[in-house]
Amino acid sequence: MMRILLAFLLFSISVFSQNNLQSGPMVGYCEMKEAMIWFQTEKPASVYVEYYSVDNSSSIFQSEKYQSTKENAFTCHVVLDKLQPGKKYNYAIFIDKKKIVLPYETSFSSKKLWQWRENAPDFTIALGSCSYVSEEALDRPGKPYGSNYSIFESIAQKNPDIMLWGGDNIYLREADWDSQTGIYHRYSHSRKLKEMQPLLAKTQNFAIWDDHDFGPNDSDRGYYNKYVTQQAFKDFWANKFYGTNSNQKEGVFSCFNWGDAEVFLLDNRFFKSPNDRITGEKVLLGTEQMQWLIDALVASKASFKIIVVGGQVLNTEAVFENYENYKTEKEQLLNEITVNKIKGVTFISGDRHFTELSMLKRSNSYSLYDWTVSPLTSGHGNIEKVAKEENKNRVEGSLFAQHVFGTLSFSGEKEMRQMKLTLFDKDGKELWNKVILKKELE
Repeated sequence: MMRILLAFLLFSISVFSQNNLQSGPMVGYCEMKEAMIWFQTEKPASVYVEYYSVDNSSSIFQSEKYQSTKENAFTCHVVLDKLQPGKKYNYAIFIDKKKIVLPYETSFSSKKLWQWRENAPDFTIALGSCSYVSEEALDRPGKPYGSNYSIFESIAQKNPDIMLWGGDNIYLREADWDSQTGIYHRYSHSRKLKEMQPLLAKTQNFAIWDDHDFGPNDSDRGYYNKYVTQQAFKDFWANKFYGTNSNQKEGVFSCFNWGDAEVFLLDNRFFKSPNDRITGEKVLLGTEQMQWLIDALVASKASFKIIVVGGQVLNTEAVFENYENYKTEKEQLLNEITVNKIKGVTFISGDRHFTELSMLKRSNSYSLYDWTVSPLTSGHGNIEKVAKEENKNRVEGSLFAQHVFGTLSFSGEKEMRQMKLTLFDKDGKELWNKVILKKELE
């Protein structure tokens, strides 16, 4: 076994060092007719992707050719535009005309055309937040804050259709956030973690950010380098879009759908008012983003509407950066969901370095849930201390303080459709689960 592991490690090192591949490939969004593959080279290069449907391997398609540049940290966003709905594809990346052979699966599936034809497909979304990759030279002295990176291999073994990165996906350090060089270094260092590569290569990846991706701890709209970290976020992820204005220059919020679920990826940093500011309106999402969110929720036909945001939404304690600290805006959001009779809403959050499910019972509508899943690899909270936090909405038995990831599994037919929340430890062992029926969210 040790010989096999050593051979795999040496092969991986050889692949990434000799072929100008720094990290990836990563599957981004996948639609019926189009998908995006991301990867990063070590220096300028001409790149493209070849791909084929697994049920017709003789018909090989090639993407347009792209050039990686230093300006964007040699990141590549390659569009594949010859897809058919509901097909699984294998793909290979080419750097300077040389095919990169990797020791793990590189595949993706296009979105299925099921509407008006059959029941919604079963599928699984994996999720987690707070991923710290240690770097001794720039970390604080003492015990490394990041550990158990094998958790990414455990996630990959569950074969999810989608991976949701719930914020604090990198941790900008003091040496990072003051310069573009430092910010891009942090992204590059975290993304090339070898344990992460198999998950990136065969699973759609979508992300939000939180303070440690955006800037210093608890950073807000006043952070002077927010346009730099915004560009870095766009360069290292492959969401479908970012913000709402014509040039997509304000915020990184977006949405996507898969099966009968629509996922709304919120930005809790770009428009956030400073914690210590006394004057002015106290906001987290801001007016423009709030309007977009409510409009998008009202327009959505999805049975399940998953709202992903960095901080906790339904925790009743006004501590740290929970939404309870922005009570007026929080009440506005919950009221809009109620008054507009928006069905199927569930919140997903991270940030807190522990996991819990909160449930808000509403007298005139269905109960709302907020599942906080944290952390992936960063330091975790002390369970005894966390348990003393008086969250009145906490669901008994759902509190954990250890390295974890979660899955949302959608299955069943028509009115018996359900969403199953399952929590796993770093090794992929199930810790907890809860089933929520579609009809419970109506």
